[in-house]
Amino acid sequence: MSGVKITDLAEKMNLKNLTPDVDLTDRYITVPEVNRPALQLTGYFEHFEYVRIQIIGVAENTYLQTLNEEQKKAFYKQLLSYEIPCLVYTTSIEPEKELLKQANGANIPVFCTEKNTSPFQAEVIRWLNVQLAPCISIHGVLVDVYGVGVLIRGESGIGKSEVALELIKRGHRMVTDDAVEIRKVSDDTLVGSAPSITKHLIELRGIGIVDVKSLFGVQSVKETQNIDLVITLEEWDKAKEYDRLGLEEEYTEFLGNKVQCHTIPIRPGRNLAVIVESTAINHRQKEMGYNAAQELYRRLQESLARRD
Repeated sequence: MSGVKITDLAEKMNLKNLTPDVDLTDRYITVPEVNRPALQLTGYFEHFEYVRIQIIGVAENTYLQTLNEEQKKAFYKQLLSYEIPCLVYTTSIEPEKELLKQANGANIPVFCTEKNTSPFQAEVIRWLNVQLAPCISIHGVLVDVYGVGVLIRGESGIGKSEVALELIKRGHRMVTDDAVEIRKVSDDTLVGSAPSITKHLIELRGIGIVDVKSLFGVQSVKETQNIDLVITLEEWDKAKEYDRLGLEEEYTEFLGNKVQCHTIPIRPGRNLAVIVESTAINHRQKEMGYNAAQELYRRLQESLARRD
């Protein structure tokens, strides 16, 4: 079954397991949303989103205290009759023994956290959105350059890893080499990360595998990075016309999201690390509203107007 393991959620969010006898081996979360059972407290279980994590906060617990023992038992029994992934009590609320007894009988895990409900809910949704996002794996190198996530692509052996190494030496951070796992966390955001087996490792032909984290320190690596820009390296082709002004922007697509891209021809003597740095800075300028190509075009138009 695909999804996020309950044990991973508990470890990530530092949850206290109140039902240690419940088997968590085959329990998964399959949706990135959570549910606070409000209407369900009144007995309305139609359209109940039982596949979501169920959260009991101060408001829900306070309402529970207004019910008599029979009403509470009935609510617990009906709630736990659904195959909910887990039940989480926030703000250090201690669930009643009756709830824990029924949860153990229904094989439903119950957790507790010290965090307040709203911050915990937001953190869980954010984390699950990343973990459960549609994911593809592509060949390339992902580097954080001045805060811009640059995905470097190109044929095998063209020099992507060497460019990444030079960028690392210049103070930038590597996310992954060779294989990039791309997750679509929203209609505007793609997040790249490294497969666990190659994390922090880089391959240099003629040398072998280099551990970037051990060689250059923890400041030289990053776990994840938004993909803001794609740079494709290719062999210089004299017959091909390359963009020299940049007035028209080009895009490539991953998982339905468009990302701005540039093609850089490889030729002896070109300092690719500096070119990648400059491209990243230029991208940031465009995001901030300044476009050098448009500025040049404006100046040319003004010059022609003066001549007329």
